[in-house]
Amino acid sequence: MNFEQFLVNLWNGLLNFAVAYGFKILGTLLILLIGPFVIKCIIKTVSKGKKFNKLDRNTQTLIIDIIKVSLYVLLAAIITANIGIPAATIAAVIASCGLVIGLALQGSLSNFAGGIMILVFKPFRIGDCIETGSYLGTVTDIGIFYTSITTFDNKVVTIPNGTISNSSVIDYSTNELRRVDLKIRIALDSDIELAKETLHDLADMHELVIHEDPDHPIFVRIGEQTEDALVIYFRTWVKNVDYWTVYFDLLEASKQIFDGRGITIPYKQLDVHINNGDNTEK
Repeated sequence: MNFEQFLVNLWNGLLNFAVAYGFKILGTLLILLIGPFVIKCIIKTVSKGKKFNKLDRNTQTLIIDIIKVSLYVLLAAIITANIGIPAATIAAVIASCGLVIGLALQGSLSNFAGGIMILVFKPFRIGDCIETGSYLGTVTDIGIFYTSITTFDNKVVTIPNGTISNSSVIDYSTNELRRVDLKIRIALDSDIELAKETLHDLADMHELVIHEDPDHPIFVRIGEQTEDALVIYFRTWVKNVDYWTVYFDLLEASKQIFDGRGITIPYKQLDVHINNGDNTEK
């Protein structure tokens, strides 16, 4: 076979390959280019739906994530089918991969189940201030597998949904009102009634404290008596958003008003007794 014949055979082979597989390759490339764009359009359309916008934010986030993952899996199946792989083979591969992935990602599946539980039972929502484990902050995102909260010192903490769904969660944003609890120490020889009256006056003067509400009264009583102090339980009710403002205001002002009225805040003392007696050896 001479060189010219080799080129003719090569050209014919390329033509046959182009005829047989060219359209499949071209179709696959088009699907790869158009598919992600179509998925974005579908997600955008869903997110603008009236019924969808009536859902709370964490439900919206989970639904969008589930739709996105499902559409990309479908896109991968279409591409493999377009290449010429039989549908039965694709189904078998997906089933096998699902089993392997399920065994390898048991923790992730637990997180996914936790995300579904958060979606269904709604123990908290995006924007709520929650405490779970050792973390306290505002919920900024609820995904399929993880929930993100931003702490008060602006750290972003990503917590697995499986951990949250199996842990106790304190939601500080559910109720409109919240109680401020303070423990104020005074000296044992202090005038108790004057101290109680002083704290009542302090609460009455603060404009953010709830006043004259029989269901949420101001509470000032002796709660503990230690070796060196009396401990007054000082409790007031405020709006949730005003909690920390009132907490620090009352704590700071209590020291100032006590000083002005001669009420002593005790300090720990150590009494040392020296025995000057003679120690005579026998």
